[in-house]
Amino acid sequence: MVYKKVYLKPGKEESLKRFHPWVFSGAIARVEANPEEGEVVDVFTSKNEFIARGHYQVGSIVVRVLTFRDEPIDKAFWVHRLEVAKDLRKSLGLIGNPDNNTYRLVHGEGDSLPGLVVDVYDHTAVMQAHSAGMHVDRMHVAEALQEVMGDVVRNIYYKSETTLPFKADLLARENGFLLGGSPENVAMENGLKFHVDWLKGQKTGFFVDQRENRRLLERYAQGRSVLNMFCYTGGFSFYAMRGGARLVHSVDSSAKAIELTNENVRLNFADDSRHQAYAEDAFKYLDRMGDQYDLIILDPPAFAKHRDALRNALRGYTKLNAKAFEKIRPGGILFTFSCSQVVNKENFRNAVFTAATQSGRNVRILHQLTQPGDHPVNIYHPEGEYLKGLVLYVE
Repeated sequence: MVYKKVYLKPGKEESLKRFHPWVFSGAIARVEANPEEGEVVDVFTSKNEFIARGHYQVGSIVVRVLTFRDEPIDKAFWVHRLEVAKDLRKSLGLIGNPDNNTYRLVHGEGDSLPGLVVDVYDHTAVMQAHSAGMHVDRMHVAEALQEVMGDVVRNIYYKSETTLPFKADLLARENGFLLGGSPENVAMENGLKFHVDWLKGQKTGFFVDQRENRRLLERYAQGRSVLNMFCYTGGFSFYAMRGGARLVHSVDSSAKAIELTNENVRLNFADDSRHQAYAEDAFKYLDRMGDQYDLIILDPPAFAKHRDALRNALRGYTKLNAKAFEKIRPGGILFTFSCSQVVNKENFRNAVFTAATQSGRNVRILHQLTQPGDHPVNIYHPEGEYLKGLVLYVE
């Protein structure tokens, strides 16, 4: 197979020599033969030396590298990459576990498949493309996924309408099943059941990346009054209930999210009066809530998706955490998170530190949290570390 060529400016191959999987537009000297959006291209140095092969796309990231070797991007390639991803999840005890059939099978650059996310919920895989190339190759990926996963995955739902670059000239963007079509949408995580809204829900339908952090929260919940802010579908809420919380209140601005939260609580704790849910703006709720809670979870959506929004995002994290510090009971536990990729760990800690200073409370760090093993970070792509969390003890 002959691929069209992208040539780099002199010296711009250094990041690729360190196996960073992105080629930025400023590094490119010229592009041969006008490749189409999503086409596989070869990357050459200014000295005409092959250095990488990947998906082409118009934008700031022009090539997302699939391989640094001169190998064809064919069925064997997709099968091999998915087999490696599957083996990692098996080593984590996530595949074949009777108490857990929910996990991320492919995490983009972390699995050397940039632009691709695959989450598995029981027998349904939800596939999401974040690049033009993965959209173009979606059927090749789906066929390889079916071969690698066998009977474990009987349905593949493609959910990329909102994640593909909006300027890309791409056809067939609509969501839908590529394989199967089961209406069954109940999955299990650590022995707890939940509904997955892969049709209209956020991300792939559930926030798989908080699995281990929810389990940690369960250990702290015994006898506490719990507030789960930005609850989405209630993951932290039903873990808190299983952990023996005295009461659990779930808050989200989305009425649909509150409906799903209530359904999930009923799945696991039918007719349990400890739980109540409110569709309300987070800051308004925090303003009026009083000091009834001694365990609070702050897991907001990304406050900054781009670097130019970083300053405002940090102000938002500071304001949110300051309000929680102000209201939480003495001896309370605060789980606080940022999922904004452009907000690094130091940024986030500084925002929380500022909030603690404003509150005048004595605060100690109990745990520093991140994403779980099925959301691996490629050591050559530190940008993949996006989830940051702190567990704090507030005197």
